[in-house]
Amino acid sequence: MADLDGGMMAQRATGRRTGQGFGRVLVTVYGVLAFAALGRSSYELVVKFDEAPVAYTLSTLAAVVYVVATFALAIGSPAWRLIAWITVGIEAVGVVTVGALSLADAQAFGESTVWSGFGQGYGYVPLVLPFVGLWWLWRTSRSTPEERTA
Repeated sequence: MADLDGGMMAQRATGRRTGQGFGRVLVTVYGVLAFAALGRSSYELVVKFDEAPVAYTLSTLAAVVYVVATFALAIGSPAWRLIAWITVGIEAVGVVTVGALSLADAQAFGESTVWSGFGQGYGYVPLVLPFVGLWWLWRTSRSTPEERTA
């Protein structure tokens, strides 16, 4: 029989849904950041790409990561949870790597990216968000005491 409940049976077996409770706030923040990064990168790709192709490609990568992570966290089924782990992990590595490189050499990318200076242009949200996201994925992957006794 097809899984008509959107993965709820499998979700009950693996933990809580990622898009409920605090997860709604997390998904909202990811959505706002996805919207901002997508707008910025779209403009940069169309108007300014020749000025700093590496920086603008990184901004586009960040935007794609934020969009996919937003959907993955919102849906929260086992398959989307795996996608969330991957995208949020890429985000964490990206913001730390680009942040460190941009501080070591301010002109490393030609222009700033979403992740430059550890997300300084976005109030350091890009630095904090992936670690909160990873924590939330870990926390919701654990079963509750009620689920362990069922």
